[in-house]
Amino acid sequence: MTLQEYDYARESPSKLAASCLLLALTMKNLGGWTPTLEYYSGYRSQDLHPLVKRLNFLLTYQPRDKLKAVRTKYSHRVFFEVAKVTPMDMLKLEEILKNC
Repeated sequence: MTLQEYDYARESPSKLAASCLLLALTMKNLGGWTPTLEYYSGYRSQDLHPLVKRLNFLLTYQPRDKLKAVRTKYSHRVFFEVAKVTPMDMLKLEEILKNC
């Protein structure tokens, strides 16, 4: 979904990927940012928190009529319908991020 948003073009692809992973881990209750993830990604959990919050907020956007291709593609069951995932409550996300 960040492909369609100009604000995310300035983020490094590795930081964007790491932030997406942290958000996914948080949303699915699969644990937090481990020392192994920190070592191999090069990012501390605290470095990713602002971008994770922005990514979660991005999930609240309503799809634009002209830019439906990415959302439609990732709404298919082949891609596990990830475009249909509901965002986390921002207060709950903040609390979880404080603790990891």
